[in-house]
Amino acid sequence: MSSDTEDAWFSDSQATLGDRLSAAREAAGLSQSGLATRLGVRLKTLRGWENDLAEPRANRLQMLAAMLGVSLRWLLTGEGDGVAPPLNEEQARDESLQRTLADLRRMRAEMLSMSERVGQIEKRLRQQIGAAHV
Repeated sequence: MSSDTEDAWFSDSQATLGDRLSAAREAAGLSQSGLATRLGVRLKTLRGWENDLAEPRANRLQMLAAMLGVSLRWLLTGEGDGVAPPLNEEQARDESLQRTLADLRRMRAEMLSMSERVGQIEKRLRQQIGAAHV
């Protein structure tokens, strides 16, 4: 996939309003029924929008954009502030490896800190034991 294609992954020529609506809803962590309830519409209505069987009215489009954290322009055209493009398999694997590496670094730092604390506690115990035998 080229850079231009990645930048336009939800452009008007590659995705529909329903596709963008569905992607934004999922990125926001909302179920269809959850979003329908928040909007005050029937689940069947929202499904119709996501399946491109119908289109929401202008006031609902504005509400959708606000609730989903995307621009109205992006929702309508795919241009502007929207959701990040999906990662391909290689990018997802690389991101997973980066998270794992970050976790290992964090754990290593925590282990070093714990090791220092163990050393300090051991030193205090030795001092207390030494003082008790004197």
